[in-house]
Amino acid sequence: MKVLLKQDVKSIGKKDEIHEVSDGYARNYLFPRGLAAPADAAAVNMVKTKNAAKEHHAAEALAAAQELAARVEGKTVTLKAKGGASGRLFGKITGKDVADGLAKLVGIPVDKRKVELDRDIKDFGTFNAVIKLHPGVSANFKVKVEEL
Repeated sequence: MKVLLKQDVKSIGKKDEIHEVSDGYARNYLFPRGLAAPADAAAVNMVKTKNAAKEHHAAEALAAAQELAARVEGKTVTLKAKGGASGRLFGKITGKDVADGLAKLVGIPVDKRKVELDRDIKDFGTFNAVIKLHPGVSANFKVKVEEL
């Protein structure tokens, strides 16, 4: 019997998948516990629609990440900070500071967890940074720290 899984079932499969199981297993275990429903035409169409929507949203997210990566690639984010006469900063520049500066430069809010610095920024100068927007989509940019 073909069933549509309503929840993940350890020995069978994941939610919204259609699987072939024995009639007794479906009637006596899956259906009474609400883990599955019979896979009729309406259920199959619902699964196809959900899968199409999921693929569409994934493609939109990828396109948005690629567009943002193109806007960020090669740019220089300039940040101002206080420092001493020796060229050292009072404190350090964090990923949040870089994300805020990048958001002002690009005009789109950027998550601080996506920004990766090649090392701690505790001096004035220019440093390399990477923003990872999506699996397989990243952009390199520079962070320039100037004295306030």
